[in-house]
Amino acid sequence: MDANDSIGPKGGRLARFGQWLMEVYHPRTWKERGLVWGVGVALATLVVIWLVLGWYWSREPDLFDVETVARQAVGGDEQRLVTGVYTVATTIHVAETLLDKPGGYLSNDVMPPGVFLDNMPNWEFGVVVQLRDMARALRNDFSRSQSQSIEDKDLIVAEPRFNFDTESWLFPPTEREYRQAIEALQRYLQRLTDPQQPDAQFYARADNLRDWLALVEKRLGSLSQRLSASVGQLRENTDLAGDPAATQSTRTAGRQVVRTPWLEIDDVFYEARGATWALIHLMQAIEKDFDSVLAKKNAHASLRQIIRELEGTQQTVWSPVILNGSGFGFVANHSLVMASYISRANAAVIDLRNLLEQG
Repeated sequence: MDANDSIGPKGGRLARFGQWLMEVYHPRTWKERGLVWGVGVALATLVVIWLVLGWYWSREPDLFDVETVARQAVGGDEQRLVTGVYTVATTIHVAETLLDKPGGYLSNDVMPPGVFLDNMPNWEFGVVVQLRDMARALRNDFSRSQSQSIEDKDLIVAEPRFNFDTESWLFPPTEREYRQAIEALQRYLQRLTDPQQPDAQFYARADNLRDWLALVEKRLGSLSQRLSASVGQLRENTDLAGDPAATQSTRTAGRQVVRTPWLEIDDVFYEARGATWALIHLMQAIEKDFDSVLAKKNAHASLRQIIRELEGTQQTVWSPVILNGSGFGFVANHSLVMASYISRANAAVIDLRNLLEQG
């Protein structure tokens, strides 16, 4: 009989089994195993925390009441609710919500879980674009009586700071620049509501409103086209249509296939969600400040129709992912639904601009 097969105390299977038991139950083995288990549990706990925080931080802010925000901005003093307060106070609150929502501003995060999030940074970019357009309109149009008038000193500070890099995390961080823009708007609002400082003005005129609506029209048109391209489209080149003398830098094909890359479909969707969220509030504020202009043109219904269409974009998305079905296919296409609401809102903006141009 082979010695390795014996069952004696000094060899064979029984000896190897005893040696294995000693190794398993050796204190050093359990110490090392406990360390491995401890590290594993810690990593698993950290991942769970990241997942929960990521879900919480990805929740979009609710709509707010612009009238309540305006009254809070003037301390409840009805006498200080002068022309422009609703628009400026709403712009400030939109910017503060961007920075102070759960998780704060995420577009420039470099640490988990913010660095792994995708939807909320795109939502934030949509909001930032609308803030930039409104800051530009405030500086160039709403605060000036004519093209030769002097720019407001605080709006000169606010407008470029909202145009700061959205992804800068240090030297300086984006949040610091946006905070300075908010502080400049707050100073402008304070002077706007002070009768002793007539240098701060907000002019609610039809031409000023038309200029801002022109910016809105271009933003909505671009978003609508990008959303519609989620399924791919064959489009006729209309770049020079309507002007036989028009030229362009580079020749392009008469027909083009336009399609949003698959990995960018949800990016465009959430950018549109953020842009329309901000626009809803700005439109509601504009309705308050331009009440007499809209009443003269009988245009309140037109503006409210824009708001109604934009509100449709904020409906709850019940799917865990943004679906991209093909047109009338079996699976839904969330981008096309969003494009439908935005296209109708854009058409209403065009109608409102045309109405304001009438004498």
